[in-house]
Order: sequence, then C-alpha cells, then structure tokens
Amino acid sequence: RCVACFLSFRQPYAGLVLDGVKTVESRWRPVLAPLENQTLAVHVAWRDWEGEEWRAVLGGPLGMNRVQMEALLESGERWGRGVVAGLVDVGQTWLCPASLQGEELSRLEQAAVLIGLQEKHLTHLSNPRWLKEPLSVRGGGDLFSVEIPVHLLP
Repeated sequence: RCVACFLSFRQPYAGLVLDGVKTVESRWRPVLAPLENQTLAVHVAWRDWEGEEWRAVLGGPLGMNRVQMEALLESGERWGRGVVAGLVDVGQTWLCPASLQGEELSRLEQAAVLIGLQEKHLTHLSNPRWLKEPLSVRGGGDLFSVEIPVHLLP
C-alpha cells in the first residue's frame, strides 16, 4: 500500500490535471505548500466547478475546438465521481501578485485553465498519472490521507 495525501478537485479540473492540461492549481489558501516535492492523490469531487472560464481558456488561448473539448471532458470522467482517480507531483506554491498582468498572467491562466488568478496561491503540478482503477473514497475541502493499494498504482 502507498499512503498519500489527497485533495478533491471538481470536474472538469480533476480530469484536466490528470490529463496534463492543467499544470497550475489555484487556491485561496496555500493548501498544497506543505506537499512541495511530494505526490498528491487527485480525488474527483461529486460536484462540478460552477464557472465556465475553463471553456474560454480551452477554446481561446489553448485553441481547442468543441470536439477536442468533449473528448477531454470524457477522458476526465473515465473513473466517475467520488473516487481517487490518479496521482500528480506537487511543485512550488507562490502567491500571485494583485498587480500581475499581460503575457505572464495569460501564460499562468492557460496553465491553470482559469481566469482571475491574482491574489491566489498557485502551485505547479507535474507528472500526472491515472490509477489503473478508481479508489472509492469520501472527499472533503482539505487534505486527507488515503492508502492506495499497490495494484492500483500506475
């Protein structure tokens, strides 16, 4: 068994993280800072993200058409909801300055697949990988610990 911390992500962001499209996570608090250089288990929340900003970023700066977006959303739903679906490595966390704008802000918004990152804590994510099968676990708002059986590891 592998013990890892997990954090719930609403869809479509859980799938976007595990498919390597979302490489920067944004939170109002520095939740992931203690996990720098560690592996995080990605839990797929039951609820969807309430905004549509991700569509604007995928279709605009990332240049995806509707068919590509639908395929990406379908991929993100492969294990359903309420499960730990994969793993991602956690990098550095930093506070995005309120004054950030222009090309650097656009680059970060593309990596986060979200608009309006100023004054949020941003964390680099890398090396995403799906588990071989989902692990049903109850999620929540903060970090939790989970034991992942070795046979589920990618």
